[in-house]
Amino acid sequence: MPNIHLTEQMENYIQGQIRSGAYANLSEVVRAGMRMLMERDNAHQFYTLKADLEEALQEAEDGGVEEFDSRAYEPDAGS
Repeated sequence: MPNIHLTEQMENYIQGQIRSGAYANLSEVVRAGMRMLMERDNAHQFYTLKADLEEALQEAEDGGVEEFDSRAYEPDAGS
């Protein structure tokens, strides 16, 4: 595992978190931060997908879609 280089401000914050009892050690603080980043990234992906689906739904409701012909896409389908 690579070393982590932190600014003095970050180190002071971490030490404050440990002193307060919120976390037992540096590893716990780093894991909590990583979980937050992962949750934020997952939320971003979710909202991007949601926006794309809402746009596609609006396009479909406005008549901007064509009927899907599975035989044209894959002639052996349904045989």
